[in-house]
Amino acid sequence: MLPGPFFMRPMLPLFLDLAGRRVVLVGGGRVAAAKLPAIVAAGADVRVVAPAIDAEIERAGVPIERRGFVPADLDEAWLVVAAATPAVNREVAEAAGARRIFVNAVDDPANATAFLSGVVGRDGVTIAISTGGDAPALTALLREALDALLPRDLSSWLAEARRQRAVWRREGVALEKRRPLLLEALNALYGGSDRSGGAGESGGAGKSTGPTRPTSPTSRSEAKTGHVSLVGAGPGDPALLTRKALARLRGADLVLYDALIDERILRSARRAQRFFVGKRAGRHQLTQAAIHALMIRAARRGRQVVRLKGGDPFVFGRGGEEALALRAAGVPFDVVPGVTSAVAAPALAGIPVTHRGLASAFLVVSGHDEEAFASAIAGVEPGGMTIVALMGVGRSAALACRLIERGWTRATPAAVIVDASMPGQQVWRGTLDDLATERADINAAGPGTIVVGAVVTLSARVGEAEASQWPPEIVRGYVSHR
Repeated sequence: MLPGPFFMRPMLPLFLDLAGRRVVLVGGGRVAAAKLPAIVAAGADVRVVAPAIDAEIERAGVPIERRGFVPADLDEAWLVVAAATPAVNREVAEAAGARRIFVNAVDDPANATAFLSGVVGRDGVTIAISTGGDAPALTALLREALDALLPRDLSSWLAEARRQRAVWRREGVALEKRRPLLLEALNALYGGSDRSGGAGESGGAGKSTGPTRPTSPTSRSEAKTGHVSLVGAGPGDPALLTRKALARLRGADLVLYDALIDERILRSARRAQRFFVGKRAGRHQLTQAAIHALMIRAARRGRQVVRLKGGDPFVFGRGGEEALALRAAGVPFDVVPGVTSAVAAPALAGIPVTHRGLASAFLVVSGHDEEAFASAIAGVEPGGMTIVALMGVGRSAALACRLIERGWTRATPAAVIVDASMPGQQVWRGTLDDLATERADINAAGPGTIVVGAVVTLSARVGEAEASQWPPEIVRGYVSHR
């Protein structure tokens, strides 16, 4: 074992040829699903081992073992990716160490011996950046910076380099002499001299289509300004994207996306670099100020940027802050509204947020902070409108207690919708008292929406025809109380 923390150890950068070689992916959640496409794209013989499997992994068509990990899973493996709990990752690392197999433990560097890097890939050129697993956000920032510096006609650089290499090998040119010759050849693409095997044939004065000569890659003009689109991705289902949102994604050079964005939506940005800037396990990948700087810098370098957010960018999405930052920086931008889950989630559960005779208004409030929630409902007459709380499923009991303290009856109908619009959508219906006393049966693994008010009684009739319809006396009692 080498001394010192893992991130201080010297590491050897490598590019692995995994085509046809066994790679074991331990874990079946969203983190594992995010790692799978790159492994499959490398042509590896992938095996997934996990008790529960994300739908995205199932759609990938790779062999799956629906059970816990056992050391024998690593027999014949060349590499293992551990995307499970720290305890399972430790078990994987021990089994891999005994077999001399490298382990990439996702967001768990203590159990890792291999670290997947941030990758910039364009036109046959691949650049990898790593911080040894210690600073993934910095890796992502460096990747973005390097991608912005690369020339847009990099494919012509690569083709010329290949052509020159064939000439040098044929003529026996020494390795130490090739670098200055290549620089001349690349300059000749932009109308420079031709002293290196005819490189100037494809160029001519005034005919350059590239952004700069390679003699000074950092001197590119930033006069050309790009554009930023603040785009709402809707509640989750890609079918609920607007046509304008889809067009923005297809034309993007860079997509900065938040957590809970479906991978199928990201695939619409076929030619874009995709960069996660959301919150994972309660931690922000980047500060809001860093996100502003990233958008502004990319746009000033002429890039088409999409800032992709779940729901609508101006409903608890900090889209307003980003719009103000872009305006202050003089960066052109537009806003592409999305279907907010505040309306979509109730609708998909058969709950209209307004209904004649039951509710003529609704209040959308954040549930992530109990005190802020209490302040928001303080001026609302109990039972006077529908309450829709976002980001509050984990605090549903506390929020329900706040409403009861404010004067809302315990019999007030309530509902919780989790993973709205997705195949695993769950809908629970009950009363405010059920929520307050934690009798609600909710699996809150995904994003959730809480709805409180008489309109919840309509859900069984408007939405799914279920036996658990509201007793008429509850509806009559609630309306008469109002």
